[in-house]
Amino acid sequence: MAYRVVVAGATGNVGREMLNILAEREFPISELAVLASSRSQGDEIDFGETGKKLKIQNIEHFDPTGWDMALFAIGSDATKVHAPRFAAAGCTVIDNSSLYRMDPDVPLIVPEVNPDAIDGYRARNIIANPNCSTAQMVVALKPLHDAGKITRVVVSTYQSVSGAGKAGMDELFEQSRNIFVGDPAEPKKFTKQIAFNVIPHIDSFLDDGYTKEEWKMVVETKKILDPKIKVTATCVRVPVFVGHSEAINIEMERELSAEDAQKILREAPGVMLVDKRENGGYVTPIECVGEFATYVSRVREDPTVENGLALWCVSDNLRKGAALNAVQIAELLGRRHLKKG
Repeated sequence: MAYRVVVAGATGNVGREMLNILAEREFPISELAVLASSRSQGDEIDFGETGKKLKIQNIEHFDPTGWDMALFAIGSDATKVHAPRFAAAGCTVIDNSSLYRMDPDVPLIVPEVNPDAIDGYRARNIIANPNCSTAQMVVALKPLHDAGKITRVVVSTYQSVSGAGKAGMDELFEQSRNIFVGDPAEPKKFTKQIAFNVIPHIDSFLDDGYTKEEWKMVVETKKILDPKIKVTATCVRVPVFVGHSEAINIEMERELSAEDAQKILREAPGVMLVDKRENGGYVTPIECVGEFATYVSRVREDPTVENGLALWCVSDNLRKGAALNAVQIAELLGRRHLKKG
């Protein structure tokens, strides 16, 4: 079984990572097209470490007829134009933008958490990839929810600058360099200096004082995991290049000891438990870069609430938070629905 696959937005951080992961996981591809804007047309890009070079095509002129699936990493504005065009041509779109996540006719998928929801993709021929901070959190929450039925989640995120794209990574690098040599570190991409600082503001502010990033974590967790779960989030940008971290506090209907939670997480799909309760016995963003897993550490009981747990969760946001999850959706789609010879 092999598929004709498109990667749209192949020159960006997430698009390049999609290509890397397709190659690493040996996704069954009979033909691969890489698309970007007209600025990159004709350029060549590596297909992971296969040694194969791929020529960038202009998405505006690409005909999706006869292609099986397209992994989109082109932002909401371009997705609004091209996703319906691809879907109408019979090419299933797996979209990394926020455009379709809350559309009731578009499944929002994390394969370890709600694989059965993919069966609804035919309504629009589009499948949504969740927000990076939501994706890793629900992977950690799902097995605990199955065991103890989570009722409330309080999460504080520590999100790397790669979540803001290449411009965010460039700004952290340039500001850090400028500070060391005594030059000004003026913010451009971010609202305040990010080097040697933290910014409690990701995406735009809403009327209730929360940001759109925080709102995404609330509504996406409900759609993916359980609409009855109450979620409140504080999302913070930190001076880390790659890897999102989260401090998660959980309240459940049924009591679950820290030891029981550790046993459950140790066996959970997509989770890697590293919880030694000693110096260095936990995972930080540096260790998760380039890895597939969602890492969980610092699992402990919260005695201030009934049936409470607290934990620390870390993942490569360009991988599980974006590209890896999209490829896992493609694998799931192939297994359950496309099955081409």
